[in-house]
Amino acid sequence: MACKCKDIFKISEKESKIHFITQINELIIKSSNLLEKIGFKTNKIPGIVTIKEKNPKLFFEENFDFLNTNFNDLEKEEIKIFIENEDNQLSLGTIFFAKSFNKYLHYIEDKSFFDIIENSSLTAHFQPIIDMQTNNIFAYEALTRGVLPNGELMYPDILFSKSTRNDMNFTLDRMCRETALKTTAVKKIDAKVFINFIPTSIYDPEFCLASTVKWAKQLEFDPKNIVFEVVETQNVKDKEHLKTILNYYRKEGFLIALDDVGEGYSSLNMIIDIKPDIIKVDRNIIQNIDTDTMKQSIYKALRTICIDNGIKILAEGVETPYELEKVKEIGVDYVQGYYFARPSAEIIRKIEETVK
Repeated sequence: MACKCKDIFKISEKESKIHFITQINELIIKSSNLLEKIGFKTNKIPGIVTIKEKNPKLFFEENFDFLNTNFNDLEKEEIKIFIENEDNQLSLGTIFFAKSFNKYLHYIEDKSFFDIIENSSLTAHFQPIIDMQTNNIFAYEALTRGVLPNGELMYPDILFSKSTRNDMNFTLDRMCRETALKTTAVKKIDAKVFINFIPTSIYDPEFCLASTVKWAKQLEFDPKNIVFEVVETQNVKDKEHLKTILNYYRKEGFLIALDDVGEGYSSLNMIIDIKPDIIKVDRNIIQNIDTDTMKQSIYKALRTICIDNGIKILAEGVETPYELEKVKEIGVDYVQGYYFARPSAEIIRKIEETVK
């Protein structure tokens, strides 16, 4: 099965016909009237309104506010856009590749995101993970940042919210994994590295993950030093597909961590289904655990599950000495959080004695 990897979406800048396509006659009339209102001569046939434009990308840039304001969200999803030029002729076959009006408007609105993707302007910051048996750094979590032209950073929540609505999760997720591996090599990190991945962005692991494995081997990483961290598990509907992905990683020798355990109702089932090497207990459980007996009970239950099944437990988001002491009292293998260090571009290679 071939990987359904998507090319980066772009709007043509060649002289073209822009077709607005919909089966709703009222939207044909509305589209025609609004386009004529801003000075375009329209051609109407059943189901299609057409204008000619020297630069379609410029058309959407210059008229973004007008178009975005005068069509509601349902209309912008109903109307499909097809840009016809010498490279892309309109026909019964190609019309099925028309994309929603919203996609074109999002491309303009999310220009900074697409600039990051098109220029591969990603970097990774690293947050240390502490081994509580030795009080030394056991690993680092690689956290992706998009770099804007002015040097400012775009954080993962914004990156992935924009990639989701632009159907770009596969591309971004792959770029994040590869950036983490390359940056780890550049920083000469001599420890395990946790790398996030979104399972719903993977179609066929043999194809879609091949480049990640290639980079790991090319950079001469010991597979056991790479921990692939499963995130956004609440969106996983096909558990068997997830197992296929994880089996592929395990076959290559990598370790598996399950993120955000304790968030939502699916965590326990997910532990059973994927049998991770490490679970990361969600910050919502760790926050104020020193004073909250309910959180302590939940954490104790997770700790028991881990002990009985040979799984390591990592307390994520530790921010106070009181939270740290409580998880140590109950039992913990690894700890991560602002109490030790925030994510940073420069590697923290030693944790000061004063914060142990």
